Amino acid sequence: MTFTEAQIDRIIEMAWEDRTPFEAITFQFGISEAETIRLMRLHMKPSSFRMWRARVQGRATKHAKLRESSVDRFKCNRQRQITGNKISKR
Repeated sequence: MTFTEAQIDRIIEMAWEDRTPFEAITFQFGISEAETIRLMRLHMKPSSFRMWRARVQGRATKHAKLRESSVDRFKCNRQRQITGNKISKR
C-alpha cells in the first residue's frame, strides 16, 4: 500500500503511543503488525527503530488480546479528538 506523508506520520505516532494497540492501526489503515514494523524500520533512523522495538516488545497494551477485557476502545475517553494531523505545541 502507498500512504501519504501525513498517513505515515500518523501510523508512526500511533505505533509510538503506549496505549494504542496494533489492531487500531490495522483497523484505521488496513496494515498488519508486521507491515507496521516494516514501515517503522523504513521511515525511522536505525537507533530510533531499535529503541521503539525494545519499548513495545512484549508490551500487553500494544495487543488487544493481551489487554484487560474492560478496555474496549482505541483511545482514552479523556483524550482530545485529533483533527487532521496537527500536534499541539506547548
